[in-house]
Amino acid sequence: MECCRWTTAGTLLLASLILSSRTARSEEDRDSLWDAWGSWSECSRTCGGGASYSLRRCLSSKTCEGRNIRYRTCSNVDCPPEAGDFRAQQCSAHNDVKYQGQLYEWLPVSNDPDNPCSLKCQARGTALVVELAPKVLDGTRCYTESLDMCISGLCQIVGCDHQLGSAVKEDNCGVCNGDGSTCRLVRGQYKSQLSASKLDDTVVAIPYGSRQVRLVLKGPDHLYLETKTLQGVKSENSLSTSGSLLVENSSIDFQKFPDKEILRMSGPLTADFTVKIHYAGAADSSVQFIFYQPIIHRWRETDFFPCSASCGGGYQLTSAECFDLRSNRVVADQYCHYYPENIKPKPKLQECNLDPCPASDGYKQIMPYDLYHPLPRWESTPWTACSSSCGGGIQSRSVSCVEEDIQGHISPVEEWKCMYTPKMPVVQPCNIFDCPKWLAQEWSPCTVTCGQGLRYRVVLCIDHRGMHTGGCSPKTKPHIKEECVVPTPCYKPKEKLPVEAKLPWYKQAQELEEGTALSEEPSFIPEAWSTCSVTCGVGSQVRLVKCQVLLSFSQSVADLPIDECEGPKPVSQRACYSGPCSGEAAEYTPEETQLLYGSLQELDELYDWEYEGFTECSETCGGGVQEAVVTCLNKQTREIADETLCVSSRRPPQLLKACSLDPCPPR
Repeated sequence: MECCRWTTAGTLLLASLILSSRTARSEEDRDSLWDAWGSWSECSRTCGGGASYSLRRCLSSKTCEGRNIRYRTCSNVDCPPEAGDFRAQQCSAHNDVKYQGQLYEWLPVSNDPDNPCSLKCQARGTALVVELAPKVLDGTRCYTESLDMCISGLCQIVGCDHQLGSAVKEDNCGVCNGDGSTCRLVRGQYKSQLSASKLDDTVVAIPYGSRQVRLVLKGPDHLYLETKTLQGVKSENSLSTSGSLLVENSSIDFQKFPDKEILRMSGPLTADFTVKIHYAGAADSSVQFIFYQPIIHRWRETDFFPCSASCGGGYQLTSAECFDLRSNRVVADQYCHYYPENIKPKPKLQECNLDPCPASDGYKQIMPYDLYHPLPRWESTPWTACSSSCGGGIQSRSVSCVEEDIQGHISPVEEWKCMYTPKMPVVQPCNIFDCPKWLAQEWSPCTVTCGQGLRYRVVLCIDHRGMHTGGCSPKTKPHIKEECVVPTPCYKPKEKLPVEAKLPWYKQAQELEEGTALSEEPSFIPEAWSTCSVTCGVGSQVRLVKCQVLLSFSQSVADLPIDECEGPKPVSQRACYSGPCSGEAAEYTPEETQLLYGSLQELDELYDWEYEGFTECSETCGGGVQEAVVTCLNKQTREIADETLCVSSRRPPQLLKACSLDPCPPR
């Protein structure tokens, strides 16, 4: 009977198999309603990336599930420069068609954020913009700086591998799905030095293949270009007017303003460019530049040199040579040493000519170990787990010298046999960054201006990068609320401000998480404010403000000099208030009042103070006092809330009434 029993797992497995079988049949039935896919259509473009489609027919009298059309990219080769822009060709096709009774020369309007796949064109010399067709031709780029293409009027994502729906992107070096190791970021600043004997000067040389070039000149002088192709042809461009132009098949965007000039080249450059400056005024000029320069000289490993022995076992080594990627030839090593990113590969060693030597022929080089075996080598075990997750730890491994015989069996041998190469380290530091720790902000002022109240502070867990994170021990977390006593007597009638005056500590926590959005134009990015410089009264806070730019291809951030950012720079210092100092009455200047109450109005509509009866009499006879109890209530639910939520409402004045007025009996 045991064989006939079903376990729960067996029942689930059977159900899963039945469901899987039904699903497979369902998908098979669904696909069987379609005819086979037809052949691919002719590509919509002959170059520059187009689209091709394939159709299939529904064989059922009912509606078939799925699509009857599919797309793929095609003609993914660059167009010749004289071919022009594909969207511009579509606009110019309407030049001989009258619009509202008049002929126009139409220019493309690109990068429409609302409908990038409609054909919008602008009449040359006018502000007239017209949608000449609801859909551009398949294969038209959605945006000028993107590979995404319009297909049947919809913008489809295209990766750098030219596949529809692919999210693969180029790195800063222009390598599809690359790691950025084939180029280096170059940035710097040039300052003009006027001389009676010089009319111009070289700003920077930008080599062939460079990308994402951006230069900004500030001052009265003027930029111009000199180019040299790989064939040695030289030319010059004066950059006389603003606009887009083509220099040696490289697209250039130049903007000229009264007090500055901006030069952009997305690249890759098809020639060596030298940017020069022509002195035009008595004042000095400065030029900021940034670009990605290709590493054109790289180490290349050679083949193995001839064996050290003709028989009986020997060894042979490889070397490395410096190779020019542009000219495809070997050059002096010093060219590769120019790039710090270039690390010369270490020589490789292998055994060779292992056959025994004949009695009367050949030679054998004597080695300090048996040459009939392959060369011994160092082998290591994996690193152990780090002894600490932060704050610096140690991990270790064992390293031993092993030898492999001709049959592939590995056995340990004496260490001296492996000494022809350095022994691998057996210990290394790990997780050397600081552990996350609690960071307590300054205390808010007391919630009352007389007597006993509460004060609050923001406590965050901060990692070694200064980022808000987790991982701090709850046992060591500083408390966020404590009682406070204001020495001012509560019966004083004069109050310059409501008694609940305090900094909005909950707003401070929000400020810590607010950030300024980066953009592809240089912009000021402020960091978080420092703590207040004083523990009571009015002090100051400071923060660092950087000029940064977002590099679009890598989505990385580069720091720029402050004077490259336009517009007003955010303030780097402000006043702060830390509550009244001990023994002082809570009197405030108008500036302090704004500091305290700048952002508390939003809680007014939900919470407010209300009286809730009186305390017990302070005396049982002979006259005492009772104090009115004030609580913070939610106006909607009528539930008692934390007093901090009523911080923006004025606390009712303290009410006292006499009680237990009967004389006390004589003792």
